[in-house]
Amino acid sequence: MQTRGQGPQQRQGQSPIQRRGPAIRVHGTSPRPPLPRQVTEHPASEAGRDAPGSDSSAYPHYAEFSLEPFARIKVIGVGGAGGNAINRMVASEVSGIEFVSVNTDAQALQTSEAPIAIRIGDKLTRGLGAGGRPEIGLRAAEESADSLAALMSGSDMIFITAGMGGGTGTGASPVIARLARQAGALTVAVVTKPFDFEGSRRRRAAEEGIQNLRDTVDALITIPNERLIHMVDPKTPITEAFQIADDVLRQGIAGISDLITKPGIINLDFADVKTIMQDAGSALMAIGYGTGEDRCVNAAREAIQSPLLEMDIQGATGVLYNITGGQELTLLETSEAAEVIRAAADDDAEIIYGTSIDESLGDAVMITLIATGFAERQPSNMTTMRGNGRERAERPRERAGRERQNVASRASTSGPVFPEDDWENESSIIRFLRER
Repeated sequence: MQTRGQGPQQRQGQSPIQRRGPAIRVHGTSPRPPLPRQVTEHPASEAGRDAPGSDSSAYPHYAEFSLEPFARIKVIGVGGAGGNAINRMVASEVSGIEFVSVNTDAQALQTSEAPIAIRIGDKLTRGLGAGGRPEIGLRAAEESADSLAALMSGSDMIFITAGMGGGTGTGASPVIARLARQAGALTVAVVTKPFDFEGSRRRRAAEEGIQNLRDTVDALITIPNERLIHMVDPKTPITEAFQIADDVLRQGIAGISDLITKPGIINLDFADVKTIMQDAGSALMAIGYGTGEDRCVNAAREAIQSPLLEMDIQGATGVLYNITGGQELTLLETSEAAEVIRAAADDDAEIIYGTSIDESLGDAVMITLIATGFAERQPSNMTTMRGNGRERAERPRERAGRERQNVASRASTSGPVFPEDDWENESSIIRFLRER
């Protein structure tokens, strides 16, 4: 295994790329922060063989540690909601990924906790924001395309998070996604749809922005804010409601990135995530928790029936999930949870699973699940991608050269989209949101 090349090339763009240091902000792209070390194997050098105390002459290959990450992952928060999600991830100390905040609003960027803050569209907006107009956000991103493209160079995976319906997030996100695809990165967007009380105009803008984004990303996870109303106390202040919506974005991204960056007993890696999410179109990501005697089964059921999502796992042709628990997690428990998930997916689904230990969960079990491949139920997603300069169909997914187990369980069914008035897991989801 060889080490990766040098980091992203630094280029001067049209818009400021600001790096937060101990006391200053400077122009230019930021070097990657320290990340988990990677073991690198290569032939022993002459100097190494001759070094005092070296026994490498007996071993033609040896291992040394490199600070290069296993996969270079960036999370780009676009606009106000995206920036808020970034701040929450930084505060939660999500490790192994780089955070970037992108906005047209200079004042909003001053409160960003992201190590890299990019103000786009300086000539167009003068740092005063997009005024809720997606076309301004789009033009601002196009104006600063060189700076954004330089930032993405060398990335393996790029998350884009935003709230749809506003100006910067709605307009700039598709442009940023296109640049990410052109850079060769697996590109996943996690976005929210506005509350109903935000008005029909904002809702229409969100739908148009989501469609534009769907055409430029590998996978799109959409979370409707309106469903949160049914899951929180009626007396919840509006400010707290928006905070919960921002935190849902954080959970979606952290849930996926943790699969890649955190080692497990049965380990999942970037290639596994890529197999399921590359060219996947619409996707879902859910987290389920379980306690007690049937904790694994309960966690699996909660994950596949999450009322936060616009679709459920029924009929999915690509599923990746990870079961996390304490040292007492048993093989029988994981097998029972696997059966629940397997039974809900398509009868010929490609299923990839992992298992990891986290003593901080105590007696609880957590299941993180990603599902893709909803072609039959969402034919509108069958588009042709040209974002990275090559034409390809969104379905079928590339298999990434890895053979996986084909699962045959029961006759294939296409269940209905999870109804908005069915909240059988309401109490557990509310508890989860509050605890997070």
